[in-house]
Amino acid sequence: MEKINIQEKFSLFDETWTPKIIAESNGQLVKIAKGEGKLVWHSHENEDELFIVFKGKLTLLLRDGAVTLHPGELFVVKKGLEHCPVAEEETHFMMIEPASTAHTGAVVSEQTVSVDNQTHI
Repeated sequence: MEKINIQEKFSLFDETWTPKIIAESNGQLVKIAKGEGKLVWHSHENEDELFIVFKGKLTLLLRDGAVTLHPGELFVVKKGLEHCPVAEEETHFMMIEPASTAHTGAVVSEQTVSVDNQTHI
């Protein structure tokens, strides 16, 4: 295995809200994505989802408030917690989650990336 340059990986795509797999470890996927605008409200019934921001500002709307992440900050959305990621400007972030985690949980929208269509970069 070779080392991974995360910034270089971000330069390989422009799509928003389409996570790209950059590594795997012990059944966990390490994914990066760009966000701008709003994803959909969703939850993950059985999996926690860890977010780390590298560039921009990611707000995770929760039904009882919101958590805003800046570069170098992380937050874990606990399983079953409904959330909606929002980025006012282009934001680069990483997610670490079990391989079983569906992109938008049980919610399917035009933004949803199916498990079969996840891209490794």
